[in-house]
Amino acid sequence: MKRLLTAILMMNVCAVSAQSGHYHVTRTFSVSGDGKWDYIALNPVNGQLYAAHGTQVNILDKVTGDSTGIIPNTTGVHGIAFAEKFGKGYTTNGKLNTATVFDINTNRISGEVKTGAKPDAVLYDPFSEKIIICNANSASLTVVDPGSDQVTATVALGGSPETAVTDGKGNIYVNLEDKSEVVKVDARSFRTVAHWSLGKGEAPTGLAIDVTTQRLFSGCDNKLLVVLDARNGRMVTTLPIGEGCDGVAFDAGENTIFASNGAGMLSVIRELSADKYVAAPAVATRKGARTLVVDPQTHRIYLPVADILPGGPHTKTAAVAPGTFKVLEVSK
Repeated sequence: MKRLLTAILMMNVCAVSAQSGHYHVTRTFSVSGDGKWDYIALNPVNGQLYAAHGTQVNILDKVTGDSTGIIPNTTGVHGIAFAEKFGKGYTTNGKLNTATVFDINTNRISGEVKTGAKPDAVLYDPFSEKIIICNANSASLTVVDPGSDQVTATVALGGSPETAVTDGKGNIYVNLEDKSEVVKVDARSFRTVAHWSLGKGEAPTGLAIDVTTQRLFSGCDNKLLVVLDARNGRMVTTLPIGEGCDGVAFDAGENTIFASNGAGMLSVIRELSADKYVAAPAVATRKGARTLVVDPQTHRIYLPVADILPGGPHTKTAAVAPGTFKVLEVSK
């Protein structure tokens, strides 16, 4: 009876959240396999979810939550990116110092690219038509031509890159975690052109961009989201977020910023204009749910997580319970 009453109460809470337009956890997808996790990405061709997980990438149907396959042998995998024009996807294998190349439609592995030390975040830049890889321990970017899978440039950053974004117009922006800066890189010459301080923001991790208002959103370790003008690095504002942020995403269709916080909370911030922001009700997620991806079509948010063993911290090095990896779906 107690379980039944608890279930009814949870259903009522979800119903109230949905009616009020607040975001809440709507579904949980169980995923096989053990090991640490990092980024999650959305394949632009088939709409499936790709979750970096230990030594493989788990692929999930976002509608049913069913497993549709894996990309194996990606030891220490961190990020996944897709070069749709070239029909390819890329994973960054942090313990192998490589990027795995796979077919965007079949997921068959087609090759491997040498990177710098501890490749982490990765993105496809449509302006330069290049894959951009953040090398955490080399303080650099590796630039890969997806047409040939050859490295065409290495960009020295002067600090450890955590995440990068592109405006699609010739500019790439990179969070430097150890310097508390954002670096602007010219996507024509692949040279750094500016270093911008994040002010009170410390140890930035997640980074997102609104290409319309030209605003950068940098999630920092000291529970601040720093907003910068992407044109000149001007400090626009700082906003409070939760503890342990490792991911920031911007939903252009909803003018909403999300910061996933490892303490177990998703911060939600509305962008009213280029210089005005307001916090919306935060979402209780799960301890350790620190990265995310937003589906631009459905406006649903997906966060990978596993159960943390009792007494463990919410940091990236926390011990996790075997067989508990899952993906949370958040929506209104």
